[in-house]
Amino acid sequence: MKTAAQNYHSRMQRVLDHIDQHLDGDLDLETVSRVAAFSKFHFHRQFMATFGLSVHRYVQLARLKRASHRLAADDAQSVTDIAMDAGYDAPDAFARAFRRRFGQSPSSFRKSPDWAPWLAAFGPLDNARSKLMQITYTPDDVTIREVPPTPVAVMEHRGDRATLDATIQRFIAWRKAAGLSPETSPTFNIFRSERTPEVPADYSMDICVGTDLPVEPNEQQMKAGVIPGGRCAVLRVAHNTHNLEPAALYLYREWLPASGEEARDFPIYCQRHFSFFPNVPVHEVVAELFLPLK
Repeated sequence: MKTAAQNYHSRMQRVLDHIDQHLDGDLDLETVSRVAAFSKFHFHRQFMATFGLSVHRYVQLARLKRASHRLAADDAQSVTDIAMDAGYDAPDAFARAFRRRFGQSPSSFRKSPDWAPWLAAFGPLDNARSKLMQITYTPDDVTIREVPPTPVAVMEHRGDRATLDATIQRFIAWRKAAGLSPETSPTFNIFRSERTPEVPADYSMDICVGTDLPVEPNEQQMKAGVIPGGRCAVLRVAHNTHNLEPAALYLYREWLPASGEEARDFPIYCQRHFSFFPNVPVHEVVAELFLPLK
């Protein structure tokens, strides 16, 4: 039998599902409050309190997300048509909103999408859903895998996590210049510190791309490295891959003590799997978290 809180959350979940499935429909406050069977006079505050953003902003972001999918996937559909489908009366209004959100014009995004700001822009959508979908892991979610050594090009980020975006942009610029696409060359993050150390300046992470090509001296300070091979506990994360700390804590706090295994002397790391059009209906990121074992 559902508790009152579970019933409340299921009604809110119904709203998110309805919005995502009816982006071409009428999604005003009265319509979506009726889906949840809540009073329209209170629903906007209930939605904001639950998800941390307004109904209007959620709908706008969801429509922009679909529009960006269409820009990347379908050269035949005009920017004007995509703008109209996204609820904008004119292409220039759509272009302004798109550039403000992603740092690229729609036409530039269509030619060469920059996925890093795209992912960051949709953090609020991921966060909204994660508030209702508390992810729990079980031992069945963890597999032990023998991993081969992986040669990589490494960019080290050392210092306050607030400056991480700048490091990511330098990494992306080097990667593009080197012709190492996320579609063909794997992406790794090596976590050398906790996500929020007591002293922010102690934050430490390596951003890597798999390659066995020589890494020449460069302004971006990339260098050659190797992720060592060996046994690893692997946990797949397919929801909010921006924050892998809950998954890492599960491995350390619950899985590792119960498994009888011991951690090897190499940091926990992840591989990010990017799915791109036209192979999948949406641009998605799945992360596999690797805990090296003795």
